[in-house]
Amino acid sequence: MFLWDWIYGVLASLGLWQKEAKILFLGLDNAGKTTLLHMLKDEVDAVVYLVDAYDKERFAESKKELDALLSDDSLANVPFLILGNKIDIPYAASEEELRYHLGLSNFTTGKGKVNLGDSNVRPLEVFMCSVVRKMGYGDGFKWVSQYIK
Repeated sequence: MFLWDWIYGVLASLGLWQKEAKILFLGLDNAGKTTLLHMLKDEVDAVVYLVDAYDKERFAESKKELDALLSDDSLANVPFLILGNKIDIPYAASEEELRYHLGLSNFTTGKGKVNLGDSNVRPLEVFMCSVVRKMGYGDGFKWVSQYIK
């Protein structure tokens, strides 16, 4: 429910509370979608970062954006769920290949119920999915939900 709470918080701050709407952030590259996310991140309890696992030519660009989010002090304790999408397309990257190109090979915290205790380790994990086939992302959301208070 963290996502809904966050959305409701944003809607309330924008005067859109108790209005029924679906808001979709779209735009071409460099249009300001990530900047808008940074401005709204005060209500963030978790980050879901989506990567096109088929578009291997943009992995470096995706890594750069992810690194910027991971190094943001205001997100230091926020769990990160990275979803490698489009695994239904032949020749999409494997989970290991995606981890490598995003520089996460030795930095994820593990799937399943991982007790991080009182450590300052940020929960971070990669799950492969196909949004159009409705597979894989549910496991990711279950994983991230265990770290939301």
